[in-house]
Amino acid sequence: MRHRSVAELMTANAVTVRPTTAFKEVARLLHEYDITAVPVVDETGHAVGVVSEADLLRRRGAGGGATAADLMTSPAVTARPGWSVVRAARVMQRRKVKRLPVVDVDGRVIGVLSRSDLIRLFLRHDHAIQEEIVEDVLARTLRLAPSSITVVVDDGLVTLSGTVPRAELLPVIDRLCQSVDGVVDVDNRLTCVPAPPTAAEEGSHPGGTQTGAVP
Repeated sequence: MRHRSVAELMTANAVTVRPTTAFKEVARLLHEYDITAVPVVDETGHAVGVVSEADLLRRRGAGGGATAADLMTSPAVTARPGWSVVRAARVMQRRKVKRLPVVDVDGRVIGVLSRSDLIRLFLRHDHAIQEEIVEDVLARTLRLAPSSITVVVDDGLVTLSGTVPRAELLPVIDRLCQSVDGVVDVDNRLTCVPAPPTAAEEGSHPGGTQTGAVP
């Protein structure tokens, strides 16, 4: 089981500006492409900063003479294409940004990942979510018989019912299902089947046959 990568969700060939791009041109690009921020790149394509709508509003009094270099937040908070979307989302939350320029190993911008790209994960079809949980989480990862657990997915809400052989599997299953792309929440109704008594336990039970007893 794996999370989707940043490369799978990012917008490639993203709109970028140069440090010398004028205030009004930055504003025009944000409006034209309906985006909230734009990476600032140097002549080699390396990210040197990001200009957001908030940056424009803070400097609106600077007038037409301001450039992207004057407006940008630097250094840019970036992501790598091989990151999981979970890691990217955590960086967005921690750094309080809505868009991450995606850079290659040399630091050149190759795309942009936005919050709206991450939201698309939650539009994943219920059937695809159910299939991944049954085949990947239960069968392949945990080696459980799918027939012992019923998985129902409704608008991203996963309901699990049935039995598992060991109690310690209950939180593990819950955690793995929560990590599946598109899952909104998990209603875990699974129960544990009591282990059958061992031969020694049966022998010590009142009325049971005592192993090795003298007739």
